[in-house]
Amino acid sequence: MDVGKARRQRWAETMTGHGGAFVSAHADSRAALATGTAVGRMEREAYEAATLRAGATRSHGAGERLRPEEPDPERTCFERDRDRIVHSTAFRRLAGKTQAVVYPRDHQRTRLTHALEVAQIARSVATGVGANVVLADTIALGHDCGHGPGGHAAEEAFDLFLPDGFDHGPWGADVALADLNLTRQTLDGIRNHSWSRPAPATIEGEIVSWADRIGYCAHDLEDSIAAGIVKVSDIPAEVSKVCGVSRGEQLRVFIGALVATTVATGQVAMDAETAGALAALRRFNYERIYNRPESMQQWRAVVDVLRALVERYSAHPGDMPESYRCEADPVRGAVTYVAGMTDRFAFEQAVQLLGWEWDLLPRGIGHGA
Repeated sequence: MDVGKARRQRWAETMTGHGGAFVSAHADSRAALATGTAVGRMEREAYEAATLRAGATRSHGAGERLRPEEPDPERTCFERDRDRIVHSTAFRRLAGKTQAVVYPRDHQRTRLTHALEVAQIARSVATGVGANVVLADTIALGHDCGHGPGGHAAEEAFDLFLPDGFDHGPWGADVALADLNLTRQTLDGIRNHSWSRPAPATIEGEIVSWADRIGYCAHDLEDSIAAGIVKVSDIPAEVSKVCGVSRGEQLRVFIGALVATTVATGQVAMDAETAGALAALRRFNYERIYNRPESMQQWRAVVDVLRALVERYSAHPGDMPESYRCEADPVRGAVTYVAGMTDRFAFEQAVQLLGWEWDLLPRGIGHGA
């Protein structure tokens, strides 16, 4: 029996679905829902008004955009933002950008998987405290869209070319996602998610600030254990005694503490003991993972590649797509182009345009680094 031929035939038979006047996806479809009218934007806004706690961000009355738009009849303003981010080029390119490892393999986090994990944490916290889950999810998905290739090394590389430096939060809100015309609340959360920035204007933005730190502290440790950079036995006791040694344990403790403290105090905060364990975990990651000699060698190599690319494109703007060429400020145009690149594309350009040798480029864990 040709199993493949039979499977292809079954696929072909589903070309138009099943049924007559009403078409279903499956011939034996039996799931049923009570009939009624569609749940549109106004109904969703009413549900938010009835269920969200005081202080949470309601969709009704929000939705201010730089370029005014008519409200969508089906979606709230923040649902609309989320859809735009998920379908954007900047979000899609996160799949090829460094989280903690240049050239991440299939089992290591990328900026995209990081964003998805942060969104899960943010949704969990927002649900627990009665905040706007959709807005928290939206900010989390977009929070790192301003990152360049090579992770935070790109910020150091691009600082050289911009008067105010390069900060991935504002860059994401004001440049990488600017064409999406997102709401003021979403952009504020993306712009200010880093703890070194001013506090976000919304509860949901502050939730994402915590979710980001919780997410990368836990999953960067997990990736590094899997890669053999550190061992479980290396984790400090001040961390393991409070939140365990696995990502699952740590997320449960950190999320639970954040929810409990927030509902008790009304502020997006964590009790001192658990926050201390999170800080200790972050210090450990910096000392043993991010700042280890091999990681710093990668960092310097990324900075050198990205600076060389910006200098090349600034001097030869014709090498860039036309939309990035800016006669008034060719350097900014070059930074914008290079910042949008994935790791692999940036390094390929270094080889093709600059004549760099592959062996001199960052190779990532498992590739000789």
